[in-house]
Amino acid sequence: MAESSTGIQELMAAETRASQIVAEARIGRGDRMKQAKVEAQVLIDGYRGEKQEEFNNMVLSKGGTEGNASAKLQAETDKEIKSMESSFTKNSTQAVDLLLSKCCEVSLEVPSARVRATQKAAGITA
Repeated sequence: MAESSTGIQELMAAETRASQIVAEARIGRGDRMKQAKVEAQVLIDGYRGEKQEEFNNMVLSKGGTEGNASAKLQAETDKEIKSMESSFTKNSTQAVDLLLSKCCEVSLEVPSARVRATQKAAGITA
């Protein structure tokens, strides 16, 4: 009987050790994943910086700077806005007159197709 209880105790101790090994492996795996993530982020930041520098060099080689391109775009936009505003003021009275003339233009004639449809619905033949 003493041998069986010793065997059970050994099995329980082995199970405890196995649980500890599994827990340590999980912690180690988590640590390795965190380290890999940090290393990957360093690589990504380096690549991003390299590509940004290439882009900036390309923009400078094309003869412009970001501030100059932005100012040029702003000037073009302002010019287009002024053009649209002047076009609006020039044509607004004509547009209002056209709309009012169409609103006030009412035809009192009943279309012949409508007359026939009404007569047909009423049962009148002409």
